[in-house]
Amino acid sequence: MEPVLSPLVLALALIGAVIVIASLLSGLVERSGIPQVVIFLALGAVAGPAGLGALDVPLGSPLLQAVATLSLALILFTDALGIDRRELRAHGRLALVLLGPGTLLSAGLFAWLASWLLHLPAAAAAILGAALASTDPVLLRGFLRRPDLGPARPGLRLESGLNDVVLLPIVLVAMTLLPHSATPFDGRVLASLGLDLFLLGPAAGVAVGLVGIATLDLVRRRLGVRRDYESLYSLGVCFAAYAAAESFHGSGFLAAFAAGLTISAFDVELCDCFREYGETTAELALLLTFVLLGSSLIWTGVASADLRSLAFAVLVLMGRPLVYSVALLGSHLDRRSRWRIAWFGPRGLSTLLLVLLPVFAGAPEGEALFRVACLVVLLSVAVHGGGLVWMGGAATPAAQPAPLPLAPLQAMAATTATAAPAPATAHLEFNNGSEEIRIDEVKALREVGAPVVLADVRREAVWLESPEIVAGAVRIDPQQPADSARRLGLPQDAWIVLYCTCPNEETSGRAARDLKRRGYTRARALVGGMDAWRDAGLPMAAKAAS
Repeated sequence: MEPVLSPLVLALALIGAVIVIASLLSGLVERSGIPQVVIFLALGAVAGPAGLGALDVPLGSPLLQAVATLSLALILFTDALGIDRRELRAHGRLALVLLGPGTLLSAGLFAWLASWLLHLPAAAAAILGAALASTDPVLLRGFLRRPDLGPARPGLRLESGLNDVVLLPIVLVAMTLLPHSATPFDGRVLASLGLDLFLLGPAAGVAVGLVGIATLDLVRRRLGVRRDYESLYSLGVCFAAYAAAESFHGSGFLAAFAAGLTISAFDVELCDCFREYGETTAELALLLTFVLLGSSLIWTGVASADLRSLAFAVLVLMGRPLVYSVALLGSHLDRRSRWRIAWFGPRGLSTLLLVLLPVFAGAPEGEALFRVACLVVLLSVAVHGGGLVWMGGAATPAAQPAPLPLAPLQAMAATTATAAPAPATAHLEFNNGSEEIRIDEVKALREVGAPVVLADVRREAVWLESPEIVAGAVRIDPQQPADSARRLGLPQDAWIVLYCTCPNEETSGRAARDLKRRGYTRARALVGGMDAWRDAGLPMAAKAAS
C-alpha cells in the first residue's frame, strides 16, 4: 500500500519547498526578470492533481481561507509600512491621479465590461472590477528594483502601496449588495457597514499599533531587543490588529493597514527592521499562496474559458493602459515613464485575494467571479511577466554618484604593491579572509597611498532619508553590490571600504561577502559603520541631489 502523507507532513513539505526554491533561485530571478510567481504556480501544478497528486486544495478549503486571509492582511500591512511619506509629499498630485482617475476609473470600466460581456449583476460586476483594478506588489517587486526605471518608480510604488486599501471597501460594500446576500440592504445596514469599515477597523489598527510601539520602546530602553526579532514583533502587531478588529466586527484588513501606517509614522526603526528582515518572511507566505492556488484552482480559469471571458480578459489588459495613459497626460512625467506606469500594473495575488472574499462569505456568484479573475491573472502573468523578461536584457544602468578618480588609484596600487606595508596594512594583506576593517586600519592604508574606495551601502530607506554621506564615498546598491561596483568601474585590487548604519555591520558585511565572491578580494565592512567614521572626526559631505 502506498504511504499517505499526513496534512502536517504535506504542509511542512510545501513550506520547505517554497523556502528552498525561493532562496536558490533568488539570484536568477533578480538577473533574468522572470517573475517568482511563474515558478511557484508551476510548483503548485507539479504537486497538484495533474502532476504528482500530492496537493489538491478545493475552493472552500479552510487551509486556503486561512492562508489567503493571512496573505491579504500581510499585503496591506506591508503596503502601509512601505509608504514613504517624503515620497508621498513630493509626488502627492501623482498619487491622487493614480488612485482617482487611474484606479477608480479602471475599476468602473472593468465593472461595466463585466456587466456587458459576462452579464453579471451590478454588485458582482463591481467586485470583479475592483479586484481587477488592483496591482500586484509581488509581481511588481522585482520590476521596481530596476536601476533604469526613473520617474516611473515612485508612481508604481505609490499605486501598488495604496490602491488595495482604496479597492477593498468597494469589494466589501458590494458583497452586501449581492442578490443572494444573507443581510437585506437598507440604510441601517449601510450605516453599520460604514462604522465597521471606516471607524472600528482603522481605530483597532491604530490602537494596537500605538500600544505595540509603546511596549517595544519600554522594553528596548530597559532590556534591549534584538533587531531581527523586532521584524517578527511587527508581524505580531499586524496579526493582533487584524484579530482585534474582527473581534469588534470591524475590518481586520483595514486594521492591518492602519497598524502598518502607525508603525511607519511613529517608529521608523521598527519599520526599517521589518523591511530588513520581515519583508522576505511575508513574501514567502505570499508565494505559498501561489503554490496552493497553482495546484488546481487557478487553472480553472482556463478550463472554463469561453469567447466572452477571453474577450473580457483581453479588454481588461488593454483597458488599464488606455485609462492610465489618458489620466497621466497632464502629469510632469515623460512619455516613457507614463507608458511604463500604464502598462506595468499587473493583476496577480492581490486580485485573487480580493475576489476570494465573496467566495469565503458563501456568495453563490463567488466561484464564477473567481474563475474569470484567474483567467485574467494568468494572462497578465504571461504578458507582463514576458515583458519583464524581455526588458531584463535591455536594462540601461541608472545614473550613479561619481566615483573617486580610479586611474590614480590603480597607478598607486601598482607603485605600492612592492613597498613595505605599514603594520596595519601588513595585517590586512595577510588576513585575506577578513570581512571587516577598523578606522585606524583605513587611515593606515590611506597614509601609505593604497587605493581605498569608500562605499555607502546603507539600506534604501535610510539612504533616502539621510542628508549626508562620507566625503568622497560612492553609492553602491546593497541589493546588488557587485553589479554596482562593476558599473562604477571599481578596480578589483582596490580596498573597498563599505559602511552602513546597521548593528554588527549586517548590511556592509553581507555586501563585502558578495563582493569577495565576485573577485573584489579586498572588500571590507567598516567596523562601527558611518557612526565610527563621524566619531573619528573624519570628513562628511552633503549628499548630492539625485
